[in-house]
Amino acid sequence: MRRLTMATDFGPSALITPANGVTVARLAATPLLLMVILRLGTSWLALGAWVLLAGTDGLDGWLARRHGTTRSGAFLDPLADKVLVLGALLALVDKGRFWWVPVGFIAVREVGISVYRSRMARRGVSVPARPSAKAKTVLQDVAVGFALLPATGSHHPLVATTVLWVAVAFAAVSAAQYLLDGRRFVRTAGA
Repeated sequence: MRRLTMATDFGPSALITPANGVTVARLAATPLLLMVILRLGTSWLALGAWVLLAGTDGLDGWLARRHGTTRSGAFLDPLADKVLVLGALLALVDKGRFWWVPVGFIAVREVGISVYRSRMARRGVSVPARPSAKAKTVLQDVAVGFALLPATGSHHPLVATTVLWVAVAFAAVSAAQYLLDGRRFVRTAGA
């Protein structure tokens, strides 16, 4: 049996790759997580499912770096991340764990920046993620985790809410960086 180790094992147009398999599984399992959150709210089961699904983002990234990135993976991975995080945040708003304002800001930012990056890509400009965007994602994951953790979600909601507001700040900073980076790349390409 041949061991897949080189980045050239899967070409950039490949659709069926180990990383994409993990991403599609995360996307398919998200509705189950949302049902658990909506039924149980803060619970160990919801927290365990959240940690498992949120953790697969790192796994698919590792697999993509090991076996080669693909255009389909570049589209599917952020989509799965946004569906998972926004779905969990909205479910937690429904359960009264989060206020709709920070979640609404994050949702508008995510959709807006996704549309912006897609438009830039059609113009041939790639706007890569900055460390602040990655930190924003981690903070959102941690906020959801604290909201689902029985010790903090029900009895000390200020912990999860504080982390969520810090994620909002990182979301604003990273959105501004995306817009500035895109503008800079367009100017450089036009010069």
